[in-house]
Amino acid sequence: MFHPLDNLRDYELILASGSPRRRELLAMLDIDFRVDISHSVDETVPDGLDASEVAPYLSRLKAEAYPLLPGEKKLVITADTVVILDGEVLGKPLDEADARRMLARIQGRTQKVVTGVTLRTSERMTTFSAESEVDFAPLTDEEIAYYVDRYKPLDKAGAYGIQEWIGAAGIRRINGSFYNVMGLPVQRLYSMLKEI
Repeated sequence: MFHPLDNLRDYELILASGSPRRRELLAMLDIDFRVDISHSVDETVPDGLDASEVAPYLSRLKAEAYPLLPGEKKLVITADTVVILDGEVLGKPLDEADARRMLARIQGRTQKVVTGVTLRTSERMTTFSAESEVDFAPLTDEEIAYYVDRYKPLDKAGAYGIQEWIGAAGIRRINGSFYNVMGLPVQRLYSMLKEI
C-alpha cells in the first residue's frame, strides 16, 4: 500500500521531545515513531547569537546529544520554539507572574514565532527553521489572569498556546504556519522527510 513517506520505512523514527503538542503534530503525518527524552542538554545560548538563530541552535544541540552509532538506521527529530518580541527571545515563563508579564507585553502587538527543527541520522544532520508572525488583539489584565490561572502555560514559549482559549480569544491574525506556532512546522517537516 502506498505511503507518501515510504522512503523512511527502513528507519526507526525518534522524536526527542517531551512536548505533547509536537507528538500530536508529528502523528498527523501517519508515520510510526517513538518518543525518547532521555538525553537532556544544557540549553545555554551563546552570547551574541541573533534571536532568530536561537531555536535552530537549540534544536541542533538536542540532536547532537542523541547517541547514534555508525550505520545505525535511526532518524532523530528534535525541535525548539521561541517567541521573539523587539529582538528579544521570550522563552518559557519562570512562574505564573512571569507568564502574566509576558502576555502583558505581547497583547496588542505582533511577535515572531520561530521553530528550529533538526533531522539527524548516523550519516547526516539537517537543520531548518520556520517563522510565523502572530498578531495579538489587546487583552485586559483580567483576561490575561484568567488564561494563566486556568491553562497554566508555564511549558510554552511566550506563555501561550495558540490552540487554547487565548488563541481563539486573542489572536487576530497569523502570517505563516499555524502548526509552527504550536511547535512544529509540519508541512515543511514533511517536505524535508521526503528527502531523507
